[in-house]
Amino acid sequence: MIASRQKMLAIVCGGGPAPGINSVISSVTIEARKNGWEVLGIYDGFAHLCKGIKNVVPLTIDMVSRIHYDGGSMLRMSRANPTKAEESLRKAVETLLDLGVTHLVTIGGDDTAYSAFKISEYATQQLGMSLQVVHVPKTIDNDLPLPEGVPTFGFETARALGAQLVSNLMEDARTTGRWYFAIAMGRTAGHLALGIGKSASATLTIIPEAFGTGQIRLQNLVDLLTASIIKRLALKRDYGVAVVAEGIVEKIAPEDLKNLEAHCFDEHGHIRYAELNFPELLKQAVMKNLCDLGVKMTIVGKEIGYELRCAPPNAYDIEYTRNLGYAAFDFLRNGGSDALITIQNNRITPISFAEILDMQTKKTKVRMVNIHSIQYQIAKEYMVFLEKDDLDDSMKLKALAAVTKLSEGDLVKRFAAVAL
Repeated sequence: MIASRQKMLAIVCGGGPAPGINSVISSVTIEARKNGWEVLGIYDGFAHLCKGIKNVVPLTIDMVSRIHYDGGSMLRMSRANPTKAEESLRKAVETLLDLGVTHLVTIGGDDTAYSAFKISEYATQQLGMSLQVVHVPKTIDNDLPLPEGVPTFGFETARALGAQLVSNLMEDARTTGRWYFAIAMGRTAGHLALGIGKSASATLTIIPEAFGTGQIRLQNLVDLLTASIIKRLALKRDYGVAVVAEGIVEKIAPEDLKNLEAHCFDEHGHIRYAELNFPELLKQAVMKNLCDLGVKMTIVGKEIGYELRCAPPNAYDIEYTRNLGYAAFDFLRNGGSDALITIQNNRITPISFAEILDMQTKKTKVRMVNIHSIQYQIAKEYMVFLEKDDLDDSMKLKALAAVTKLSEGDLVKRFAAVAL
């Protein structure tokens, strides 16, 4: 009788950090070890695997028993993309199999989920080997295709800390008479920006979903912000904070960003927002707008994101990630594979990779903010935008025009397009 193959579970962390990664690592490792499985931690995401390098560490219960309180990732991580070239994918799969790995837990966002799917597919279809894979959805962007109301882990911690930072900026703005443009992380969707802006009672929050499916011109965004500043001044408030989702950049017409250099894009083809310096670009454009209108205002651009990613997880995310780690192992132990793990209505609910893939792009679907939801409608109710009523009401229009050097008629012509 042939002895059964020793079960070896590997853990890979891909993409950017998020609060709670260590808690998942801890939970998965403890459950696997309790059941007699070996556990390997893979350092630096797929970076070494893609090159056929075995940079790993055996994980034990003692090593991980208290790391759930820590931010960051004990295994570090990277955005290395094993699907970028067939050779990289082959080396990643062969290296895992050569290490004796029978089961793989990936922790990451949409790109890592897609990489996990391709690794499992390659092992089965090209090498005829079984490699059971489960993905734990991680991103402070909250944009993986989970059911509405089910967050990705790390989001709640990031939102809470981001709201505290924006609240501090709001008080500084009030005290000093200035505006802040806080650009919040969120590569495509506006979940984090909206969560931060609503929780901190920011003056307004701008997310890409609010502009529909088409492209927008940079000048439209600039006019929208300019109009809000003018309205606040007309209300005798010379300060404010605008939270802007960085994903808005992906909606701006390419000709408005034509000077982007190659280093502004990562291995998955996404814009590196830190390289773009979007806060400064937006600040300068609005300052020029205001200057042309005869309005004096100090504006400070701030990025909010890197401060959030490696924060220690809050109680919600610790409990959530321990649950997800347990659920991921339970799924594999019971023969499951090729799925993203979720917990819905207090039940472990896997979602197959096939369900979360966009069949046209062959990439993972992205969950956008539902702008028709009551949560968004309430958030918008408390934002300060220029409204059509402001331009139709003679008293309000007079107050707005008095802030600028425009006549009332010229002000209507200038900003009617961005009045909501």
